Amino acid sequence: MKAVSVSLMVIAMLLGIPAAGTAEERKCRGTIRSKTLVNVKVPVGASCTLKSVKVKGTVKVGRNARLEAIRVRVVGKVQAENARQVIVRAGSKVGGSIQIVQGRKARIKGTTVNGDILFDDQRRALLARRNVLGGSLQAFQNSGGIRIRGNRIDGNLQCKENRPPPRGGNNRVQGNKEDQCSRL
Repeated sequence: MKAVSVSLMVIAMLLGIPAAGTAEERKCRGTIRSKTLVNVKVPVGASCTLKSVKVKGTVKVGRNARLEAIRVRVVGKVQAENARQVIVRAGSKVGGSIQIVQGRKARIKGTTVNGDILFDDQRRALLARRNVLGGSLQAFQNSGGIRIRGNRIDGNLQCKENRPPPRGGNNRVQGNKEDQCSRL
């Protein structure tokens, strides 16, 4: 029986199938540079900087955590819930969407996002500047102020119930500019 188990493990390794118990999620505290990872998680209260990192899956930012991503390539999504701060900048590329909800502040700058950017229920300053989006940019119920400037958006630019209303301009939008963002 032991020989069969060992043989199955060797076959799985040769085929690239992860063994049971293998961590597919890298917890990030501090700085990670120039690596390829499967998934990244910024644990509760931690601070993480990713520089020139490729993530084959998703980056998740936990409660009261901080992420700064510089020149990253994320095949999946960037997701943050109740985060202290999320920064994605300097030529980063995200294959999915960036979703930042119920946290404090965020800056997305100079990033290509194949999906959407969502800012929802954030309490501090937000910035979306010089990004290229394959989807929509949405800002809903944010209370710390938001600047949306110089983005190229293939979908819609949608803003509702933000206090104060969003500021900015020079956004090229293929879809519709709606509600509070109708003049941006």
